[in-house]
Amino acid sequence: MLADRVQLQQVVLNLILNAVEATSSVMTGVRELSISTEQYQSRDVLVTVSDSGPGIDLEHVDRVFDAFYTTKSSGVGMGLSICRSIIEAHGGRLWAEANALRGAAFRFTLPHAEKTLMNPLPATNQTAELSEGTV
Repeated sequence: MLADRVQLQQVVLNLILNAVEATSSVMTGVRELSISTEQYQSRDVLVTVSDSGPGIDLEHVDRVFDAFYTTKSSGVGMGLSICRSIIEAHGGRLWAEANALRGAAFRFTLPHAEKTLMNPLPATNQTAELSEGTV
């Protein structure tokens, strides 16, 4: 199964924008946003977007992925639901956790691709249009 690059970019972008919004609500202390990848359970990949915002109420941590559930005054409650659907369609899993000190971490896994995709153009022939829409 090949991954849909645009859909995965949308997932990462949504998680980053949520983290930025969460950290912007913190008035004191350090504001941190961390994005990391690592190998997970032999050949899968684990992506983590972590922030130092107010965090997630542990009683509602699973509800944040429900359609139309939101904690934002101007939110619709569809972003995380769509993200989870995209990740699951790619054979992965998306979940949220509270960080140890404060903030939240959103993590998703993706299975190892059986086929490596290569960009057919050498780097010297690439233009900005080829990377348009990347995160």
